[in-house]
Parts: sequence; structure tokens; C-alpha cells
Amino acid sequence: MNQQEAIAAINRYSQKKKPFLFLVNYETSHSRIIPISEVNPDEILFYVNGFTNAAGLKEHDRTELKQFIKKPIAFNEYKRSYDTVMHHLLRGDSYLTNLTCTTPIECNLTMREIFFQSKAKYRLYVKDEFVVFSPEIFVQIKDGTIYSFPMKGTIDAQLENAEYEILTNKKESAEHATIVDLIRNDLSKVASEVKVEKYRYIDEIKTNEGKLLQVSSKISGKLDSQYLQKLGTIIFELLPAGSISGAPKEKTLKIIAEAETHKRGFYTGVFGVFDGKNIDSGVLIRFIEKQKEQLVFKSGGGITANSSVESEYQEMIQKVYLPF
Repeated sequence: MNQQEAIAAINRYSQKKKPFLFLVNYETSHSRIIPISEVNPDEILFYVNGFTNAAGLKEHDRTELKQFIKKPIAFNEYKRSYDTVMHHLLRGDSYLTNLTCTTPIECNLTMREIFFQSKAKYRLYVKDEFVVFSPEIFVQIKDGTIYSFPMKGTIDAQLENAEYEILTNKKESAEHATIVDLIRNDLSKVASEVKVEKYRYIDEIKTNEGKLLQVSSKISGKLDSQYLQKLGTIIFELLPAGSISGAPKEKTLKIIAEAETHKRGFYTGVFGVFDGKNIDSGVLIRFIEKQKEQLVFKSGGGITANSSVESEYQEMIQKVYLPF
């Protein structure tokens, strides 16, 4: 579906309070909107905070992870994209730009096995296309209140004083503040009484290489009483997600298109479920895509004028992991 078709389908299903799965790519040019009753588990598996179509499926015995090899792009190749972003940041065209890359990987697990063995809150498997195991919420809608939980800031939990270091780092603090302000403004387009309920709290994420700490905030707003009549309009008004684009959003999207050397596709898009009353959804990050016979992991991070190219390159690589 194109954008207008997707908006119409979501509005139609939500007006009828009919549960559905939605999947929207980064460019918002391609969507899949499927009634839950019609999702074929041989083709698509989803897990959204415990709501899943995979419960009770008989899978093979757990396969041991024996091979996970990263083949990141060369530093100089990353630096060319980084320098393009930094040029615009120093000109004042953007305050924060999310730069992403592709990393070929070798893994003895199939994408379907990765879906079942990962522990992330938001998981999606689309046969022969990709698997996602995302820790990041896009939006939740509960009884007329909309919530967003922007996630910005990552550090190796094994480092000494890791929590203190991430919370006191000036670059990370500024980056997070920018995203919180952007998301607050985005929610104000569709809701009233928008407020930051909780600012910069820590989540711990387990990976095959150890633990990571990630920093999030909680923002909420009140939807009007007729929100189920226009749910598709509300969702698309917030896209692309601020945490994976930057600020100001419109100009930063152009910078991303200039700097990146790959097409994001569904990576950094969103997916979620409507249960007949409420919405829960995640951002499509921590993303493995099948390109012909090669598995490719897409990852990245936010760049500000205070960023270091070496540390951003290492963060991009650090985010290439399996959440076991």
C-alpha cells in the first residue's frame, strides 16, 4: 500500500475496532496493513510486548549460537558519510542527524530462529526479507492517551561507572534533549496536554556480547475523543520517527539522503498492533535483512556537532548484536 491507502485502511479498521498489524517503511512509501486474523505465521511472525501470533508454534530445538561475525564497512568509508553530516551540522542545517550503515554478518542461525530466540520487546520476522528485535517503542495509545519513549544514548554496561558516564556525557545529554524536544513537538501535532513524564532513565539490554545500557524518556499527551476515527492519520503525522531521523526533521531527512550510501527500506520504519482498542508499536531498529544470500545488519546513531567520528563508528559496530 502507498501512504494514502495505508492511512485509509488503518482508519477503516480502527473505526470498526478490528485488530490489525501495521508495518510502515522509513520513507512511508510502502506499508502493509493486515487484519490479525489474516496474518499467516508461515510468512510473518510478530511479538509486541507479549502480544504475538507465535505462541504455541512448534519450532525446532533451540540452536546454539556458534557463529556471529561482523564485517563492518571501512572506517574511511564511514567517515565520508560522517563528514557530509558534520558539514551540515556545522552550518546549522541540523542539530542532530541519525546516520546509519550496513554491516554484512555471518551467523549460523536463520532469521526465523533469531526471532524465536531473541528477547526484545518488539520482534518481527518477514519471511525471506528481514528480522527485527527492537528495544525501542514508537508509540503506545492506551484509553485515549498517547505515549512515546524516545531512546538516545548507548554505552557498554561493563565499563566502569557506565551509568554515570552516559548520564553525565555532554554530547549524549544534548542529543537526548534534542530528541525529547522533537518528539514533544511531534506529539503536539496530534494531542493536547503534552508533557515529559520521565526524563533520561536507563534500560539494560542483554546481547550475545554482554550488556548495554540505553537511555530513554517518557512523553505523553491526550488524544481527542474521536481518535479511533482517524488513527491512520495520527500515526503517519508522526513519521518518520524522530529518534531515527533528527532535528529539524524535514531538513535532516534531506541530509540523511545525501549522506547515506544505502536504502533504509523497512529499517527505521515502524510496526505495531491494534488490539481493537489500543495501539502498541516499535521502531524497526536492530534489523537484519536478507540481500540475496547475504545477511546484512543495519545500524547507526545520532550525530551532533560535538560528536567524535571514532566513537560514532564504534557505536555503529557495537549495535550489531543478537539480543540473547
